[in-house]
Amino acid sequence: MLKVENLTKVFPDGTVALKNVSFEVKDGEFLAIIGLSGSGKSTLLRCINRLIDPTAGRVIWDGVDITAAQGKELRLIRRQIGMIFQQFNLVRRSSVMTNVLSGRLGYADPLWSLVGRFSAEDRQRALAALERVGIPEKADSRADQLSGGQQQRVGIARALMQEPRLMLADEPVASLDPVLAHSILQYLELLNRQDGITVLCSLHFLDLVHRYASRVIGLKDGELVFDGLPSELTRQRFKEVYGEEAEMVTVGGMG
Repeated sequence: MLKVENLTKVFPDGTVALKNVSFEVKDGEFLAIIGLSGSGKSTLLRCINRLIDPTAGRVIWDGVDITAAQGKELRLIRRQIGMIFQQFNLVRRSSVMTNVLSGRLGYADPLWSLVGRFSAEDRQRALAALERVGIPEKADSRADQLSGGQQQRVGIARALMQEPRLMLADEPVASLDPVLAHSILQYLELLNRQDGITVLCSLHFLDLVHRYASRVIGLKDGELVFDGLPSELTRQRFKEVYGEEAEMVTVGGMG
């Protein structure tokens, strides 16, 4: 169980990104987070794994207060939380295999990992992760030689190397066309259903929310304005999240 309690984030310039956001996520859920750009979606995800420290509030996972964790305890928590980024966050000049192996850094001997020395077991695990996302033949290719959809698959394979129990996906399909968007979300759905990995995924397109999510929360100006099933996200509720001008984008989404 993941519990977010009164989470607030105020940046040094005074921007209030989150205001007293509270919700719970059961193990095995596929939670979609929706809202306009700047609504707080990315900040929320980054507060959960402490890439950003919240100003106030708590994030509690299986009874452990992530927001209070420090040092070794925080590293052990992060090891179980995979992260997938909109812009892939790959080392573009490195090989696909090297990028995927970097997901194992939380487990590897720090000295060996600094010089790129990973065990044969880790390399086999990396190849298996690439098999799962359908691109094992790209292992020796440079990351910048891949298409956007292939780069995002590498990002998923890298996250899998952590053996995560929780996967945070920050608009993972925002830069992809609709066909590729479905293919990437199908991989996340597979991990959610087959491996029991809890998924929190920010999305812009309502049709994707209805297709993949088991539950939805909506953020507007940093506040939680919707929490329910995809089927409960009616036209009116959608407008409450996206504003009155969103009337005509209930299928296509919001850029």
